[in-house]
Amino acid sequence: MTLLIISPDYASHLFPLATLGTAWRGAGERVVVATGPATADIVSQFGFERENLQLGRGSNPGVIRADEQPRGEDDALRGFFGSTRRGMVETLLFQAHARSNDLLWNPVEIARRVQRLVERVRPDDVIVDHLAFSARLGLKSARIRHADVVLGHPCTLCVGDEVYGYPTAWPPALHPDQAGLKSLKGLCEQVRDAFTAQWNDALLALSPRATASVDAFAETGDVLLLNYPAALHDENRARLFPPHAFLGSAVRQEAVDSEVQQWLAAEDTRPIVYVSFGSFLSVRGDVLARVAGALRGLDVRVAIATGSTSPEELGPVPASWFVRGFLPQVTLLRRAALAVSHGGNNTVTEAITSAVPLLLLPFSTDQFAGAAAVESAGFGAALDPNSASVDDLREAATGLLSLRAETRDRLDRLSSSMASHAGPQRAFEALRGAAPR
Repeated sequence: MTLLIISPDYASHLFPLATLGTAWRGAGERVVVATGPATADIVSQFGFERENLQLGRGSNPGVIRADEQPRGEDDALRGFFGSTRRGMVETLLFQAHARSNDLLWNPVEIARRVQRLVERVRPDDVIVDHLAFSARLGLKSARIRHADVVLGHPCTLCVGDEVYGYPTAWPPALHPDQAGLKSLKGLCEQVRDAFTAQWNDALLALSPRATASVDAFAETGDVLLLNYPAALHDENRARLFPPHAFLGSAVRQEAVDSEVQQWLAAEDTRPIVYVSFGSFLSVRGDVLARVAGALRGLDVRVAIATGSTSPEELGPVPASWFVRGFLPQVTLLRRAALAVSHGGNNTVTEAITSAVPLLLLPFSTDQFAGAAAVESAGFGAALDPNSASVDDLREAATGLLSLRAETRDRLDRLSSSMASHAGPQRAFEALRGAAPR
């Protein structure tokens, strides 16, 4: 039997999707990944077959830089990076404006490529990234049964009267401008309506008898999978989903990194703090520098993934620290006492799987709702990345390094449940146990 995985050409999307595929490989089945060329090495590392499928203009093999993107996409990235410096609402406004151009890229052409791909590969199961809208159009219009995987926080799938791109929750320390929020909601509603019209135009071109969508951002596949722990999600909101399964997390196996292993093996019993702002937001060297300044005042060892930031921007680096452009995140989280992050869903779910509390500095999209959920559960704290001082960061880190016993027990129990019944197995069970609509 064969599993087909359809992923955008971004490492942060492909890693969890490919990890889900390991359950099929473990069952002795064939796994084929359809994605772009930038992430071909990742597919090879998993040992899967690859089909070339470009789902958008941009790509990201692990660390994204504007000058490595196609013309037009480079300016969009620079615009996004600039908006993060102006504030959270400004960032969300920028993303809303950009959304109408980047989520449905050549939808009819891509949809037909996907249909031809399915005819050629003849999969028994299909897993597709929820944000691969053009690919999902191809599957939906041809009535190809598929699992729709929400890789980000569950708020990226709209339910009820929610509007895509407008945060469903904010951490208490963040205080967005109310007038700005009103403008943001109005813009998000306009984008939703325009996007849904685009979706319906493409859908009807592919399948003239198809039923038009009311809100394309609320559309799902035959099987809905959420790469997130149910324990961190609002039960009342979850009731609004169609039949679904929470996967908990999709924690990948990493190759042994000899430099990191040597650092971890040092005779030093101080707690380890892992710092990463992911492949996009590592560009915010000013925030990384403040985090480094805060941690220099604590009795800890620190591993920092600088990404696109030059290590020189961090200031003085103690000899006991480990600083490199890219680090094996899963490996380090297994030994960490604290993680400092922008709040990307991969980092959040991988940290919770390893029972690591989180100091979160959210910048955009679903990061605000994700940070609010972590803080509400007591498993972390969230601060404004643009205004938090070195002292604020140090105080928050100090508190998280000494969790209350009751909170530590709850985090350990959630971690154990996620590790004992891993996301790939949950996905395999959900697909094999689900009947077509």
